[in-house]
Amino acid sequence: MNEATREFVRQHADDDVSMLALRGSKDSDVDLTWALQQIRGRQQARRKLPSWAALDAIVYPPHLNMEQCSSEPTARYKADLCRRLLAGAPAPTSLLDLTGGFGVDFAFMQQAFDEAVYVERDAQLCAVSSQNFATLGLTRVSCVAADAADYLARTDGRRLSLIYLDPARRDDHGARTYGIADCTPDVLQLMPLLTARADRLMLKLSPMLDWRKAVSDLGPERVAEVHIVSLQNECKELLVVMSPDVDETAVFCINDGQIFQLTAAEASQPAPVGESPAIAPGSYLYEPNASLMKCGCFGAIARRYALSQLGRDSHLFVSPAPVADFPGRQFVVDAVSTMNRRELRSALDGLTRANIATRNFPLSVADLRRRLKLADGGDVYLFATTLDPAAHVLIRCHKAAF
Repeated sequence: MNEATREFVRQHADDDVSMLALRGSKDSDVDLTWALQQIRGRQQARRKLPSWAALDAIVYPPHLNMEQCSSEPTARYKADLCRRLLAGAPAPTSLLDLTGGFGVDFAFMQQAFDEAVYVERDAQLCAVSSQNFATLGLTRVSCVAADAADYLARTDGRRLSLIYLDPARRDDHGARTYGIADCTPDVLQLMPLLTARADRLMLKLSPMLDWRKAVSDLGPERVAEVHIVSLQNECKELLVVMSPDVDETAVFCINDGQIFQLTAAEASQPAPVGESPAIAPGSYLYEPNASLMKCGCFGAIARRYALSQLGRDSHLFVSPAPVADFPGRQFVVDAVSTMNRRELRSALDGLTRANIATRNFPLSVADLRRRLKLADGGDVYLFATTLDPAAHVLIRCHKAAF
């Protein structure tokens, strides 16, 4: 950046980027495209990467790269995971990131290693990341502009501690892809080279991908751990850790630091089958967090916390007593109603707004809200679900306070 562009970025750091693009700049020395990219990137970083946004010298890539990069909390989680995986590993420990991107994961993960190599096929993005690593004071890293497969094929040497890949999840036309084989690079095709070079592999996959399908595609005998990572109850990442000779796959469901750990076998056990449990005012209703919902480990939840599942496909649980450490939202039931108009009128008496959720229910949230004539928000929560066998109910609750 020349000084005119740098000054433009400083002056308009908090301005609306769309409006700036329309207004332009009266100074012909300002590289407007680059300036807008920096302003927009830093504004995104304030939410996503606060420690980077605090540094004036960080250079930001195009918008798509900012969208695709990890957030600071998820990158820190990977760094902590690396420290655990490296416990007892012989020195010097080494990291190879074959899909470096904007370098957020690499910058945090490298802290756990004695040495680290960043590889990125986009030469300009590689240059941006290299400059940022210098700004961040990273001294034990090296950057290479190369294709992941080409780099693996032409380099050889001592065995690495860990190889990390975050394959691009867009095809040549920009459409999103989710399957492992549809991403770039094709991890399945590279697997012989990857396993020949590293003791462990860590893959970041689409949160839309079914983790059981991922384990099946990669080989259960090689998948040591699956990590389903959520932030503020939104599933963000699916991480797979691979190593040789795995006896049993461990599954970790993470939401804002709360961890629910189980085995893949436990995660596949169905919830106990029986009649729908009694649910009445004063009882407690439990909604698993996003990572548990993604995991689908409803049988393990029921057994671990001695809960009853409301219906086979409701994914809601009840108990007569509170469970203080339940990994999800907890509510106290105030009223239960069928969809009969008279019962609904009684259950919703005096209510003008509510937070509505549907679980295994024939109406969408929007349709149900219109039918009940309720605005959104407030302190009341309504869960519409189906009890076995095929009984539609509406449960009025408030959040439990522990």
